[in-house]
Parts: sequence; structure tokens; C-alpha cells
Amino acid sequence: MRVSQPPTVSVVMAVHNGFSQLPATLTSIQQQEGLPLEFLVVNDGSNDGSAELLDQAAALDRRLRVLHRPHRGLTASLIEACAQARAPFIARQDCGDRSLPGRLQQQWDLLQACPEAVLCSSHARFVVPEGVVVHEQRPLQEDLQTGLTGPAHHGSVMFRRDAYEQSGGYRPMFFYAQDIDLWSRLSELGAHMMVPEVLYEAGVSPGSISGLQTREQRRFHGLIRAATAARRSQRPEAPWLARAAALSDRCRILRPDPRRRARGAYFIGACLQPQHPELARKYLREAVKQDPMHLRAWLRLIQERKKGNMRSNP
Repeated sequence: MRVSQPPTVSVVMAVHNGFSQLPATLTSIQQQEGLPLEFLVVNDGSNDGSAELLDQAAALDRRLRVLHRPHRGLTASLIEACAQARAPFIARQDCGDRSLPGRLQQQWDLLQACPEAVLCSSHARFVVPEGVVVHEQRPLQEDLQTGLTGPAHHGSVMFRRDAYEQSGGYRPMFFYAQDIDLWSRLSELGAHMMVPEVLYEAGVSPGSISGLQTREQRRFHGLIRAATAARRSQRPEAPWLARAAALSDRCRILRPDPRRRARGAYFIGACLQPQHPELARKYLREAVKQDPMHLRAWLRLIQERKKGNMRSNP
């Protein structure tokens, strides 16, 4: 497919070993209608066939631009992708997630209608690999204006490229929470608008960053709040950025901890339990398998067993 006109939106994404999830994600962007787009994908050191899959897809759709790089992490990949973006608007996408039909058009329309806005997001739903919705995130627009409360999902946003560049963009000292750091600075340049519809579907699993890196995310958020307070009161934010850089160095060498995966599995199981008890048991069992001392997971399993006995013995 030939590009007949300059792109209006550059969609940026990083992939590290996402082979099984890539096709659905790529299709969800390639099937967006109404806007000329380019799709910039950084292959972040994949060794599972993702590189070959991306090259094959790019050969069939010239809107897709693939950058093959050694593994550096999400932040470094996004910095490069955004630097190479050619369109006046940049939209995020994560591998394993889907942008629902009309997402890009609706967000662009809202930014066009609100010239004071620099950032636009949407509601999002979170789905486990079995296809069941865990929950939906529907933030209130007024809660987003400080920049310290994130949108429904990092991948659900579109922002103006000139505002991104003026703000300083993604910063390398934030290995995690690079999105909140960016929103905190973009909010100082303009409004954050939101399409009040679910336009983004995020895959969630016990191994997701939100499930595994909760403690580090909290630490980064604290540093972002401190840096933001300093910046907005005309004080240097450098000391807080130095702490963020040191924390990023530690995060790069973190070893997998089964207890972190257990926390992610427990969260999913707890969300699923009211409407999908059988699937919830699967995730709760995964939690206690990873962490036999996870008492809350054991308690929910015991409660679910009692409910099952009551149903079988009315």
C-alpha cells in the first residue's frame, strides 16, 4: 500500500518478544480509517520471530516502518520512535493491545475541536488472554488536568508533536512511569481532553508491568510528584531526576520475583471472581503457586470452595 499523502498521525510502539500478540495489534492500527497514518514500530531486541513478522508486514504495508534495535527497554524505544515521527500528531500503542475502530479519528477530531488541548485519551478495557474483560477504566476528565493522574492506559493517548517536543518528551531517567512524567509536563502546556468511550483494549496478565513492578512504579510516581512540585515552584528538579536515574539503573538488573507475579495473578482473580468464578480460581491458584504464603489468595479460594459446596448441596 503506497502512502499518497503525508501522515496526519504517527502511531509509535515498541515490541520485545511479542510474536503471538503482534498480528492482532498490527491489524487494529492498519484498519483505522479516516486519517493518513504511519506506524513506527521499534523491535526492541526480540528473538522470538517478531523481527521477521514485522518485516513481512512492512513489505505489505508501506505505512509500517520498523526499526530493529538491541534490547534497551520501553523508554529508550519510545524516545527514538517519537524523534522519527513525521506527523503533527503522535499516538501510542502497546503490543498485545488493540485500538478499537474509530479510535484515531475520534481523538484527532477532539484535538482539532479543542486547540487548547495538547493531549487526548479515551476509556479503556482490560482483557485477559481468555477474552474476558477484567475491568474498564473510565477516569473523569477533571481528574486528569494536573498531569499526575494518568489516563486509562498509556497506549490510549494521542498528543501534539510540537507540544511533546516543547515539553522535553519522554525522559531516559524514567525506566518505568515514563508516561506520568510526560503527562505532568504536557499538562503545563495545555489541556488533557478525553473521549468518553472505550476505544482501547489492553491485554492484562500476571506478567504485565502493572502486575510485576508495582513497588517500583510507586517509587517513580513519588519522584515525579516531587520533581513536578519543584518545577512548578521554580526550583531545580535535578535532584529528583538524579534519584530517578539511580532507580532506573536498579530496575534494569531486577531479577524475576515469583511473588510479584503472584500479586498480578491475585489482582486478576479478585476482579474476575464476582462474574467469572471458575476463571478466577485459575488465577488465584496461579497466585498461590507462585507465592504459597499469599494469604488473601488462599482466603478467596477457600471462600469460592464453600460457595461451590453450597451450590452442589442446596
